[in-house]
Amino acid sequence: MPKAIGYAAQAADKPLQYFEFERRDPTASDVEIEILYCGVCHSDLHQARNEWGGTVFPCVPGHEIVGKVTRVGSNVSKYKVGDTVGVGCMVDSCRTCANCEDGYEQYCDNGFVGTYNGEDKHSGGVTFGGYSNRITVTEDFVLKVSDKLDLAGVAPLLCAGITTYSPLRHWGVTNGHKVGVVGLGGLGHMAVKLAKAMGAEVVLFTTSPSKVDDAKRLGADHVVISKDEEQMKAWRNSLDFILNTVAAPHDLDAYLSLLRLNGTMTLVGVPAESHPSPAVYNLIAKRRSLAGSLIGGIAETQEMLDFCAEHGITSDIEMIAMDDINEAYERMLKSDVKYRFVIDMATLKQK
Repeated sequence: MPKAIGYAAQAADKPLQYFEFERRDPTASDVEIEILYCGVCHSDLHQARNEWGGTVFPCVPGHEIVGKVTRVGSNVSKYKVGDTVGVGCMVDSCRTCANCEDGYEQYCDNGFVGTYNGEDKHSGGVTFGGYSNRITVTEDFVLKVSDKLDLAGVAPLLCAGITTYSPLRHWGVTNGHKVGVVGLGGLGHMAVKLAKAMGAEVVLFTTSPSKVDDAKRLGADHVVISKDEEQMKAWRNSLDFILNTVAAPHDLDAYLSLLRLNGTMTLVGVPAESHPSPAVYNLIAKRRSLAGSLIGGIAETQEMLDFCAEHGITSDIEMIAMDDINEAYERMLKSDVKYRFVIDMATLKQK
């Protein structure tokens, strides 16, 4: 079995540190990938620190992976050695439930296999993620990546990109729609770029006046300071769709009232504690909907990558060395990144 190196959390209260482990040899349907870049998602921090519970240690985080194919199994037909590929939040699913058969592997009735801290069907152990130099993944969960784009900037598309693309597509955002985006972080900045590329008039809601210029640079047509009641009042009953990316409890009614008749607000941020319950009449009065969305299936993720290649969309990133991951986690907690950290795996050296 090939030796691998990476960074792992050995316990919830320990910093990530150098870790050696084994990857499986490719089976007939597997693709082996040399990892070039791995994005840093807030989910990585939650898992490494066991903030959601259930983390199995040692934990090698990372599910925003871009790399090059180094070996393929005998039955692999989609990829060859040297191809540029990606791996997102899933590396397998049951493939037999109704949701999997319909291309919604993220909603697998039996639970999809996470790229890390998931149940490894091959070894019976736990999956290890992209904070490492290589990974082996079944062909059907590997994605094609265009060499037209900056590959480091592509990495966060495998989570932040698909998390925002999927609801925008599902709720039919297109030319002429007025779309609100709540929050300008790793998810929010991607939502602005994607909604604009889909033809929407984009309104960014933020608590930070310092983000106004950046929001407009990213493509927002309007920026609203959500703490300003008069600014919020001016947008009541006007938006077709709102994508709420904020992962902290807040008043949902303030945003629901901005939706016009039949409008929907979809939540993609996962707070540690629940939001206050919205007022029922605020939904009934305009037949508004409050919904949620989780990443995307493999086919839709490929569609998203192709869409981004066509429109020249990547994530705004700050590149870091592997040794800087613990500092990056602390900065991420302070929102001190615009807008996604990406690890350059060339900096990961054997010790």
